[in-house]
Amino acid sequence: MNFNNKQSGSNLTQTQFITQAAAIATVYTVLTTLAAGFGLASGAIQVRFSEALTVLPFFTPAAIPGLTLGCLISNIVTGCALPDVIFGTLATFLGAVGSYALRKNRFMVSIPPIVSNMIIIPFVLSYAYHIPGGIPYFMLTVGAGEVISCLLFGQILISALNPFRNTIFGGE
Repeated sequence: MNFNNKQSGSNLTQTQFITQAAAIATVYTVLTTLAAGFGLASGAIQVRFSEALTVLPFFTPAAIPGLTLGCLISNIVTGCALPDVIFGTLATFLGAVGSYALRKNRFMVSIPPIVSNMIIIPFVLSYAYHIPGGIPYFMLTVGAGEVISCLLFGQILISALNPFRNTIFGGE
């Protein structure tokens, strides 16, 4: 079974796809756990280092299940409320799918995870955690954290990985 990644011109075997997805999920989980240790992974103001990885659909379709699984595991491991586990993972999945759809433009690839988290996570913060503040405030704070993680750190990550894209993610 091949997974055609037109952006990099590579065909992934099923083993490569699963390996990449598992590696991405692992790195996402480790980075989220690290951010949680510093109190940055949850709450009204959050900057998850792992969210920089949301640009990886630029390189490989395996990032979609990798990011989704990584977010799910991270939310469970860090003790998130059940609605956060469900809807936080959904936000990551939607962001990853959107990023993959926009993979032909490296700058646009950061937008879907920012938007999906800005729309979904404020409701989780308000209704699951009962954090004081309104939905517009949470949209602003979550959005700011996502801009830092996805746009700023994400674009740095794309620049760092791009010269090695064929070696890391497969290529001709």
